[in-house]
Amino acid sequence: MGVNSEHYKKIVTELKIKNVTLVAVSKTKSVEEILELYNLGQRDFGENYVQELADKYEKLPKDILWHFIGHLQTNKVKYIAPFVSLIHSVDSEKLLKEISKEAKKKDRIIECLLQVHVANEETKFGFDEKELEDFLKSTAAGLNYPGGNYKDFTNEKESPFQNIYIKGFMGMASFTDDEKIIRKEFQLLKSLFDKYCHLQTTNYKLQTLSMGMSADYKIAIEEGSNMVRIGSLLFGKRN
Repeated sequence: MGVNSEHYKKIVTELKIKNVTLVAVSKTKSVEEILELYNLGQRDFGENYVQELADKYEKLPKDILWHFIGHLQTNKVKYIAPFVSLIHSVDSEKLLKEISKEAKKKDRIIECLLQVHVANEETKFGFDEKELEDFLKSTAAGLNYPGGNYKDFTNEKESPFQNIYIKGFMGMASFTDDEKIIRKEFQLLKSLFDKYCHLQTTNYKLQTLSMGMSADYKIAIEEGSNMVRIGSLLFGKRN
């Protein structure tokens, strides 16, 4: 099936009122289907697979803002570094350093979201609460973190994070029909966002909270999300 234009227009209107950014999840969808949404005005698209994203980038208009939302392996960063707009799924310091390294080769600053693990599922990736705190104390936000020990190298050659900008958090709720569980997990992510949003350095300032997909985006918005990732409501079920 093609794009559900009525659903799209309804969702866009709903999100615009609440100042929430829509990322249209276009994984497995054809160039033609993406162009349908593009021609309706959509510019932010999210992909899960590196090769599929690279192929679509070559074939589609260059004013599209491409979001990488899937699990990203360090050895594949180089394929999307020249053009990706926002990487949602940064789940380790190692990956962040690799993104910065590849961005530097392209003379770019790549915007990133730290993926935080809030679900009760081991299959989900991301920093847990303790890992997130340790990371922010010792790296990107350490300069302004009480007790932090990070020297701000963001404008010096020694910095492993010179070419990235951490602008928010991303998380996924458990795959369940229990709204209480979903809401509780979104509340946890929002509380962590609030806890660390006062920190600011040259390459770190929390502005974006990416949580909520087709099944739970309304709950996510109620709990503070300002970016949602919606696919099946716009495109129908996956091909």
